[in-house]
Amino acid sequence: MNGAVDTGVRERRIDLNADLGEGGPADAALLALVSSANIACGAHAGDAQTMARTVAEAAAQGVAIGAHPGYADREHFGRRPLDLPPEAVYRLVTEQISALAAITQAAGAHLVHVKPHGALYNQAARNPERAAAIAQAIRDFDPSLVLVGLAGSALIEAGVAHGLTVGREAFADRRYEADGSLTPRRHPDALIHDPDEAAEQVLSLLQQGHLRTRDGQSIAMTADTLCVHGDSPVALALIRHIRQALARAGIAVRSLGAARESTSRPQSKSPH
Repeated sequence: MNGAVDTGVRERRIDLNADLGEGGPADAALLALVSSANIACGAHAGDAQTMARTVAEAAAQGVAIGAHPGYADREHFGRRPLDLPPEAVYRLVTEQISALAAITQAAGAHLVHVKPHGALYNQAARNPERAAAIAQAIRDFDPSLVLVGLAGSALIEAGVAHGLTVGREAFADRRYEADGSLTPRRHPDALIHDPDEAAEQVLSLLQQGHLRTRDGQSIAMTADTLCVHGDSPVALALIRHIRQALARAGIAVRSLGAARESTSRPQSKSPH
């Protein structure tokens, strides 16, 4: 099946992911609560040792493993927009997926998805050319990998156009603008720190199909996976609270890989 992962909101399940291996203080605890891990691949954060440790911990917890490639700009944590040609974007994504895939394979696990990081993610959400370079890199590396991108964005469109399975992502810890984009981090209220507010945003999205924007508007959105940033100092509190809210609502947490395997094709080949 190409297109979006059928996480089946009507079947009351959702993937819960976190960006890990970035030096955050709560990675091990977060891995006990999430269903998917986006692991930094050594560019914006992380290194081979951190990748290996995070992969091993994720595999031990039964958490789906994903590559989290970003710009090689550690000074700005990969969150500064860069003007790179498509060939350079293709190359950096390929190199980072390859690095994590080799570590994952050595651990006896397998890669499930790819989610770009930071400025690369946000630029690809708006820029079809950049989105296409990312989608092409993933397809050429392993077309069975799920491309995770901002719901309703150019990155999702590029993934579908390249025949990939896509995971439409929404954020539990970020506010949104009226056009469906994330509120830029330069705004003082871009991040959600209150667990009750984060849980309310998640349940509104999953149960009603819409969420409230920063300026109070209501926008429609469909998501296959929810993200909490692992580097946030309140990440653990947010995810614990969200898990409790999901349980009360009867919504199961299940990885993109598990959803795909139950409704679609198996992994087509081992990472190379």
